Amino acid sequence: MTNSCRFDFVDTKVLVTGGTSGIGFATASAFTDAGARVTVTGTRPSTAEYDTALERFEYHQLDMRDTEAVDRLAGSLTSLDVLVNNAGANFPDGKDEWDPDGFSAALDLNVEGAMRLTSRCRSVLATSAMSGGASVTNIVSMTAFRSTTIVPGYSAAKAALLALTRNLAVHWVGDGIRVNAVAPGLIDTPMTAPMKAFEGMVEAELSKVAIKRMGTVDEIAAAVLFLASDASAYTTGSVLAVDGGYLAL
Repeated sequence: MTNSCRFDFVDTKVLVTGGTSGIGFATASAFTDAGARVTVTGTRPSTAEYDTALERFEYHQLDMRDTEAVDRLAGSLTSLDVLVNNAGANFPDGKDEWDPDGFSAALDLNVEGAMRLTSRCRSVLATSAMSGGASVTNIVSMTAFRSTTIVPGYSAAKAALLALTRNLAVHWVGDGIRVNAVAPGLIDTPMTAPMKAFEGMVEAELSKVAIKRMGTVDEIAAAVLFLASDASAYTTGSVLAVDGGYLAL
């Protein structure tokens, strides 16, 4: 028995920041498989610098902290239907996030860049002819809901991005732009891979997950595609937790 879902994004133009690995790459791939024309961003000079196969996408080098580069990318877009703000990381430049400079760097990388790019894309998103309206999806985190003593800057940034999601959704509703968020739980990605080197860390985290396994990047991508589709045309300002029941425990 199968109960699979297929999406159709033929001729849709999609921008996924941080689309070279993990959740971003899975999301860009899923949109491409559904017929979309996808642009991804990454921090390296070219696609040759990555192990993942990026040939199916248009590529732009982008550091989300580089305001001029963000403005240039947004200004180069002549049409856009879907924006996925996925780029981000903890410990920016290896800085301690409990240090004020490290905390500020985390906010700059994880929320301020996304806010700038999204705002600069407003006019082009407003011209989208998608039946469910243009879509912005912000990738947040469980750290937006619960405390963390390791990456307080990243946590604060994701909470701010969630608040921004709700404010943009209301502010832009008249433009036909829907703004939502996806909150991944414990997902098997390059960002979480270092956890496996510490004995008992993964098991400790899984004890907080009702389904008792790590999620996959494809499960996050599916949520993003749903929020961009006309199946969610009445959904804006919402956060979809794909967390295996983490928030329920």
